[in-house]
Amino acid sequence: MERISLSSDLSFSRLVYGMWRLSEAEDTSAAHVQAKIEACLEQGISTFDQADIYGGYASEKVMGQAMKASPHLRDKMEIITKCDIVLPMGPFAHKPVKMYDTSREHILTSLDNSLKAMEIDHVDCLLIHRPDPFMDPAETGAALDEVVKSGKARTVGVSNFKLHDWTLLQSNMENQLVTNQIEISLLAHDALSNGDLAYLQERKIAPMAWSPLSGGALFAPENAKLLKLLTDTGAAYGVDATAVAIAWLLAHPAKIMPVLGTNNLDRIRAMRDALKVEMTRDLWFTLYTEALGDEVP
Repeated sequence: MERISLSSDLSFSRLVYGMWRLSEAEDTSAAHVQAKIEACLEQGISTFDQADIYGGYASEKVMGQAMKASPHLRDKMEIITKCDIVLPMGPFAHKPVKMYDTSREHILTSLDNSLKAMEIDHVDCLLIHRPDPFMDPAETGAALDEVVKSGKARTVGVSNFKLHDWTLLQSNMENQLVTNQIEISLLAHDALSNGDLAYLQERKIAPMAWSPLSGGALFAPENAKLLKLLTDTGAAYGVDATAVAIAWLLAHPAKIMPVLGTNNLDRIRAMRDALKVEMTRDLWFTLYTEALGDEVP
């Protein structure tokens, strides 16, 4: 499995296992979660993506049961989590509305709670989950520097940030932001042309891609032609349509790291199938053209 360097002493596996659905599985036992982690590790997928809000503030705790039962797994994993989205439920049921909180107090408290829930003493990367229109960049930047200095987060980054959000926060930090997790897929391809990937490539920052399979929209009736193209292509390589859709992302020079989430062990074991597909420029543009619904300008 190819690895992507984020800093001088940290790299992520090219494919990332997303845990946003972890608490929704029929079996949330420590043994079953451990089986999912080990199925990833066996393929060289060592990077795991979490967030405080996943599963209604439950996903990190489900993961923590497995980490507590099998602490030896931690040294084989890179763990990401996120903070700043506040949902009016669970520990924040008293909040009047959904909001963002990038204050120092919230960032530090959220990370401490995440570490406790996951039964670990540090994360490999802490991401600010969404741009906060009420952000004090000096306070937020200093808080992110503080969590790195404390050792509770090896690196820090962001998610869903635009260039102006990135540069505002980065200009108030000593540490470098190491990634931006954004939505990229065949059906959510704006990042390829609106500058979202371009500014990251300019800075030699590898992006992470959430919802790389478009949240299942690839299988909707209106995308039948694209799905057939993916399916027919996959048949030539002995893989399914989803593997081809992921291979399309992997082929991009920006070194995109797709975040794949499933609770099905067989699908987890098949994540590596995307590496079997030879994505030529001709095939890449054929898929892109079908996704656009028209030829490129």
